[in-house]
Amino acid sequence: MPGSQRIRERIGPGILPVCPITLQEFDAGKEDILYSRNGLRRLHAQLSRLQPLPISAEDQRREAAARADKMSIQGVQPKLSAVLRVKEGRFEIVDSGGRFILKPCPAEWNEVPENEALTMALAGTCGIEVPDFGLVAASDGSWTFWIRRFDRFGRKERVPIEDFAQLQDRTRDTKYQSSMERVVETIERFCSFPAVEKRKLARRVLFCFLTGNEDMHLKNYSLITTPKKVELSPAYDLLNTSIILRDPKDEMAMPIRGKKSNLTRRDLVDHFCGERCGLAPKVLEALLEELGTSVENWQEVIRRSFLSEEMREKYLDLLERRSEKLFQ
Repeated sequence: MPGSQRIRERIGPGILPVCPITLQEFDAGKEDILYSRNGLRRLHAQLSRLQPLPISAEDQRREAAARADKMSIQGVQPKLSAVLRVKEGRFEIVDSGGRFILKPCPAEWNEVPENEALTMALAGTCGIEVPDFGLVAASDGSWTFWIRRFDRFGRKERVPIEDFAQLQDRTRDTKYQSSMERVVETIERFCSFPAVEKRKLARRVLFCFLTGNEDMHLKNYSLITTPKKVELSPAYDLLNTSIILRDPKDEMAMPIRGKKSNLTRRDLVDHFCGERCGLAPKVLEALLEELGTSVENWQEVIRRSFLSEEMREKYLDLLERRSEKLFQ
C-alpha cells in the first residue's frame, strides 16, 4: 500500500521499527509489517494486521466536514467515526455506531496526530487513565490518530458522559470562561468521591503544564457515570499545543489564581494542588516524586515518537523548561 511504503522510508537499515500504537520498538523479523503484535492486540485480540486508510488526510478532512452534523463528538480538530473490521484488518468510516474516533491532521497545523499519540502515551506512563489509542497510516503517507470511545458499552448502550461545559452551563463558545478553581468546585459538587477525583485532577493539571497543553478548556474535562460512581472520565485531547502554535501566549486555557501565564510552583503546587485540591503534604510530595521519575523516562519515549526531529527537539526543550519551574 502506498501509505505503508512512504512511512517505512523513515526506518533505516539495522534500526528496529517502532509500533505506531505502543511507541515501542519491536523485531519485525523478515516480515514487512508496521505494527507489533502487542499493538494490534490493543485494538482487538484477533487482529492480525491493520491496513492503511484508503483516503488521504485531505479527503478525511472533507469527509469530517460533510459528516459533522452526524457526529456526537465535535471540536476544532476534524473527527470521523469508525468501526474496526477485524477480519479485513481495517477501519471503516461510518455515520453512527462507531467505536473509534479518527482524527487526521488539521490543514492549518503540522504533526498533530503524532503529537497527540506521543502526549497520550506520556500520560499513560505517569498514572493517568487513557483509552486505547494509536496511529494509522493514510493513503498519502500521513498519520491519522485513532482513539477508542469510552462512552460506548455493549452493542448499543451508551455510558452517560457530561463535559464540564455542560456541568457549568457553558457552551462551545464560552468553554474558556471559567477557572481551574471552578473545575474543582464542579468535582466537589457532582463526583461520588471528590477527594479521589481531585487527586486525579491535580495529576492531570501538572501533566498538562509539563507537556505544554494550553488548551484544556471545559469541554476537555468530563465526568462519566457508572453503576458504582460518578468520576472523571479517562483523559482525552492531550496535546503539546505550545509547540504547534507559532506564538503561544498562555500556559493554561483557564486561569489558576487568576493567571494563565507565568505560572509558578506556588500557583500550581502550593495553591492549586495543595490548597484547592486538598492534597496533604505527603500525598503531594509523592505525586511530585512520581511525576519527576516519569519525566526522566520521557526523553526516550519522545525520541521514539513519530514526530519530526525538529518537533521532538521543541518538545524536549519545552519539557526541560517546564520541569525546572515545577521541580525547582
